[in-house]
Amino acid sequence: MLIRALYTLLLCLASPVLLFGLYKKKPGKPTFGSRWKEHFGFTPPVRGQRPIWVHAVSVGESIAAIPVIKALKAAYPDTPIVVTTTTSTGAQQVEKLGDLVEHRYMPIDFAWCVRGFLRAVRPSAMLIMETELWPNTLATVHSAGIPVIVMNARLSARSATRYQRFQPVFKLIARHLDHILCLHQDDADRFARLGIAASRLTVTGSVKFDIHIDESIRKQAQQLRTVLGSARPVWVAASTHKGEDEQVLEAFAAVRHQHPDSLLILVPRHPERFDQVEQLCLAQSLRCVRRTGDQAVTPETQVYLADTMGEMLLFLGAADITFMGGSLIGDRVGGHNMLEPAAMGKPTLTGPSFYNFADITQQLRDAGALEVCQDARDLGERLSVLLAAPEQRQCMSQAALNVVRQNQGAVNKTLTVLATLLKD
Repeated sequence: MLIRALYTLLLCLASPVLLFGLYKKKPGKPTFGSRWKEHFGFTPPVRGQRPIWVHAVSVGESIAAIPVIKALKAAYPDTPIVVTTTTSTGAQQVEKLGDLVEHRYMPIDFAWCVRGFLRAVRPSAMLIMETELWPNTLATVHSAGIPVIVMNARLSARSATRYQRFQPVFKLIARHLDHILCLHQDDADRFARLGIAASRLTVTGSVKFDIHIDESIRKQAQQLRTVLGSARPVWVAASTHKGEDEQVLEAFAAVRHQHPDSLLILVPRHPERFDQVEQLCLAQSLRCVRRTGDQAVTPETQVYLADTMGEMLLFLGAADITFMGGSLIGDRVGGHNMLEPAAMGKPTLTGPSFYNFADITQQLRDAGALEVCQDARDLGERLSVLLAAPEQRQCMSQAALNVVRQNQGAVNKTLTVLATLLKD
């Protein structure tokens, strides 16, 4: 109790800063409007009784949760599903599910806020996508007799070491978890070393491998490629961060020496940076067209700035090669998920920092579907070679698809475990 009290005190002190970041207006970021009250537990009731509660903090987790949500609805058609997100961009993704679910904003991690949510929603179970673990939330939900299950859980060696340094805090969290569905055996082993009983651990694989690419997305991607130029070399830099765009553009300068008609689709990770990245391109005298702008793409266009949210598959599908961002800026980010380009059958390049997706990256690398570049110069060289080697790209493409197919089935494994855990 003392640890929780200290944690709650620290959260009280930090919450103004955290809430300011959450509510701060940013270009391209949807507003919360009057729904901001939901963060404080003033939650509207949901339709139906005893819904399954799925929590997905933001965009990435929401996208990953979609196959599980659809499978749950198919298995339990009469049971309502409520999905919570913390961010408004995550809410945008959930809205795409239409009437399949109801969306609510996640209450912040004060017990009284969580109790308000529970009174309004009365969930039968809480399913957390990945490792969004908040001590007061878990304690409050557990004390209400609601089972808490973590899905798609990963625990890197680095995170495990951090938890070991604060073992009492981890124990406070862990005792309120009924079951953890892990990505890989390595993740389960690390949770076990931290004290989680083997009976509460199951390896299901990653539900992200069960990605389904709708045929309409492939058609839209092909249409976009026609607009960009079917015959010219096109590559995409996906989910780039501050300090990384400069390196991407440096690599692009090298690419243009070998492929002067090439085009870069540049996809910044955060919408508030769209304008900054455009200015960066213009400062380097690059001819840049924004997706939401009124300028047409011409053969002279060099950069296509993807200033929208939720269209990553479209941009990946329109390119010949993917560079995955968050990987060229030291250990600040640790890379992003390589599975979407793999599922689209795209050869993928990454920088040297990919610790958040080490297993997936290694599988793709071992299969010959992915290459690791050490810096901007290396990136430019590898792009130049691959853009001139369609047969090698085709081999990498097939290898990527094979890795995805070989790892599919996690959703079914997850549903099998959940059927046991949710039977009451």
